[in-house]
Amino acid sequence: MSEMLSYSFMQNAFILTVLASIACGIVGSLITVNRMSSFTGSIAHASFGGLGLAYLVGIHPMIGATIFALASALGIGALSEKNKLGSDTAMAALWATGMAAGLVFIKLSGSYSSDLMSWLFGSLMAVSSLDITLTAALDVLVVTSVLLLYKEFLGISYDLEFARIQGVSVRFVRGLFFVMAALTTIVLMKVTGLIMVIALLTIPAAVAERFSSSLSRMMILASLLSLVFSIIGLTLSWWFDLPSGPVIILVASAVYFVSLCLKKPS
Repeated sequence: MSEMLSYSFMQNAFILTVLASIACGIVGSLITVNRMSSFTGSIAHASFGGLGLAYLVGIHPMIGATIFALASALGIGALSEKNKLGSDTAMAALWATGMAAGLVFIKLSGSYSSDLMSWLFGSLMAVSSLDITLTAALDVLVVTSVLLLYKEFLGISYDLEFARIQGVSVRFVRGLFFVMAALTTIVLMKVTGLIMVIALLTIPAAVAERFSSSLSRMMILASLLSLVFSIIGLTLSWWFDLPSGPVIILVASAVYFVSLCLKKPS
């Protein structure tokens, strides 16, 4: 472990892992209790269109991905709220549209960058100081929002109509939830990549849900599990010279399937 952490890029990877786990556990818990795991996949794949557009016009990929992710998240929320489309239909449409647009934009750009592959499959070995700063800022947003609006998030997660009757600004709270989910998805793409980001947002929270009696405890446990899974996966990937993202997901999946065999506390 000491040898591994003697390298600056591994130090950055561990710092990002710790920071990302906080947002992952909190937002992942909200996604899980709202039964919106497909939402994460839709946002991640829709953001691929932003990546392609960024390469086409020559801007930083993070900017393009973030714009597309936020637009897609708020779009899904607006469409499902107004019942113009079922939320599942909206998610599926954005999922396919984002991937298709991304492929077209990349083809038009005439470039094929290794950096693009890092977005698809994750690249903890190439974490920059900017990535760490952005992840820390995301944690501040997520933690502050949940501390200030915990009861509101609880209300929209378990009884939306009752929350509305109680005077909760449902549209604002749901919108904030969608924004946090979109931003967390973009950050976690650096850890596991676009293809597997849905697993890291849902598996720790799914395990935590089985052993938690409240949403707050679920968030804390999910964050801790996400951290443990990421550190173990990162360490194993170093020892066996394997890609870190897939190893992290395999570790998380193994724990999830073991948890299914354990008796859920009453």
